Amino acid sequence: MSTDTLTNHSAAHAEHGHHDAGETKVFGFWIYLMSDCILFASLFATYAVLVNGTAGGPAGKDIFDLNFVLVETFLLLFSSITYGMAMIGMNKGNVSSVNKWLFLTFLFGVGFVAMEIYEFHHLIAEGYGPDRSAFLSSFFALVGTHGLHVTTGLIWIIIMMVQVSKRGLNPTNKTRLMCLSLFWHFLDVVWICVFTVVYLLGVM
Repeated sequence: MSTDTLTNHSAAHAEHGHHDAGETKVFGFWIYLMSDCILFASLFATYAVLVNGTAGGPAGKDIFDLNFVLVETFLLLFSSITYGMAMIGMNKGNVSSVNKWLFLTFLFGVGFVAMEIYEFHHLIAEGYGPDRSAFLSSFFALVGTHGLHVTTGLIWIIIMMVQVSKRGLNPTNKTRLMCLSLFWHFLDVVWICVFTVVYLLGVM
């Protein structure tokens, strides 16, 4: 067997190894997301049990501003679209496109978190903090946990922008971008559930 053949064989084997490792990591991340589903399912169940425990305080219809939350929702939905565009750029091997769309995703995510912090601050300033009733405790726990996840995703986006700028779209960065894509879209789905169960049903 010639040296060139051996070299090509080794390169193909190495590329196949990277591919298999990437698939394994993505599969492992799916398992993590399933555990996160259990966490959010527990918080939703807790909220469902405690939603009527207002202790003489306000109910959802008294404190929720649906128009405000709709803006939050659209920010997160748009961020999923921009992240999808980043993945298209990744598949085309376009580094600048990936970073551009990741930056837009980051801006939408920051807007979402800023609005959530404002909502929490406003409620607490009005005397409707998590210690006011069981309903508000479960509300802050559920929505706050989702907000912490989004904040983690924003930090991850910054890290990926730096990594992609420095090392390009190598197999490792592609795998990380795919895992971040799963995480970000998962948070979008969870928020749709939060919007429906907490806010939409809460104002009825």
